[in-house]
Amino acid sequence: MSFSDLFDSGFKKRNEDHFAAIVRVAMDDGIISDDEKAFLDRLARNLHINEHDYELILKDYKSHPINPPTLYINRLERLYDLARMVYVDHIKGDNEEILLRKIGIGLGFSPENVKYVVDKALTLVSNGVDLDTFIEEIKMMNR
Repeated sequence: MSFSDLFDSGFKKRNEDHFAAIVRVAMDDGIISDDEKAFLDRLARNLHINEHDYELILKDYKSHPINPPTLYINRLERLYDLARMVYVDHIKGDNEEILLRKIGIGLGFSPENVKYVVDKALTLVSNGVDLDTFIEEIKMMNR
């Protein structure tokens, strides 16, 4: 096995785990709405998840660990995706927000400020900000 094969397989696994975390948020209420399905379809394409793996992850999403990215910016990107999924589901303040906090801790945000980070993330997403604005706003609150 070549070095590039190792990198490709690790990259693929991280993308699958990230996708599974988002599926976990979507499935918290037991169903995937049409809006959630559309978001998952776009995200799967962006993460290079093929149809076969997509279906496997949908069936067994809980078996994938939440692997925190080492870079802070990548954590923010994942938080953005997760917050968008919660927003698409139109449930704020319910189980999905609590699950988002748990996943936030799994992504590496500290337990002391994860509630504040998640609340800010959900507010930004509900205001329709793009990824770049989201990252800047979250970074500013941590200064």
